[in-house]
Amino acid sequence: MAVHTLAQSRTIYSPQKPVTILNGSGTELSNLQQNKNKAKRKTITQTIMLALIDIAKEHKHFELMQSYWNTYHCQSHIQSYNKKTFGKYCKNRHCTHCCAIRKANIINRYYPILKNWNDAYFVTLTSRAVKAHNLKRNIDGTLRAFRKIKDRFRKRNERGNGFNLVGIKSLECNFNATKKTYNPHLHLIVQTEEMANLLIDEWLAIWTKEHTHIVAQDKRPINDLEHCLIEIIKYGSKIFTEPDIKKKKTSKVPPKIYANALHNIFYAMKGIRIFDRFGFNLQKQMKVKNQKTFTKDYQNWHFDLKLNDWYNFETGELLTNYKCSNELDYLLQNMELNIC
Repeated sequence: MAVHTLAQSRTIYSPQKPVTILNGSGTELSNLQQNKNKAKRKTITQTIMLALIDIAKEHKHFELMQSYWNTYHCQSHIQSYNKKTFGKYCKNRHCTHCCAIRKANIINRYYPILKNWNDAYFVTLTSRAVKAHNLKRNIDGTLRAFRKIKDRFRKRNERGNGFNLVGIKSLECNFNATKKTYNPHLHLIVQTEEMANLLIDEWLAIWTKEHTHIVAQDKRPINDLEHCLIEIIKYGSKIFTEPDIKKKKTSKVPPKIYANALHNIFYAMKGIRIFDRFGFNLQKQMKVKNQKTFTKDYQNWHFDLKLNDWYNFETGELLTNYKCSNELDYLLQNMELNIC
């Protein structure tokens, strides 16, 4: 196969090609680093999905298995035209590429509003970690507790004794590989320190000392809003997990991918909205008409996991020339597949 460092700057017209419809504005081929990052995310996602598909099949979670397959095929076949690439997106939360797009969109929408909150605080609310069989119930309890707190604030405000909560929140779940436990928790940005303090007080009152403790909660003023937004807008779970979180800073053992733990988290979060706002509205976005381009002047590309890149059907060219690092390749090839 011929390998070149860049995709062609122009496409080759082929009279045998049928007319195709390209949707959207496409991704610029000239941004080499962006396209290499895209190839890296695709490599990570496709490798993990193969493991998750087998796990979902074993557990007979066929709906989630189909969702994993959709993510596996996300951007697998793309087309290039006029120095841009076009393809379909799965929009699933376990797709690293779609999550990266989602993250950028949320930051663009929320940053202009949150930057005006001069006393904003970043808050983490958590409860005691649980085993896998209690994960779904714990997640439901976490969201139910937050709804109860919001209702309390709303009723007090209606009686003239307080204020509504204003902020954004996301649900995340960590996996402790040493104890084989899961820790669902909420990350929030709220408008004032007073809200942060009252929120933690209400959280502790609902969960009681039997299920959580004040030292497990966290609040801190926001000095870097973009960093805090990135912290909030995650995938729902970390893909790479430290084997021993207590030795995270001193251990030379690299993080691992615990595929069964990831599946347990995705299964428990199925159908749950993991990011939301409360207490304020966003300005309505103008609906952008879907741009359609009809053309025969395009090239077809297919992602090959062995190459970690898209290759051209006709020329054998590689699209990004991305090279998977030895460290990443080791992590992907040594996923932990045992039941967690």
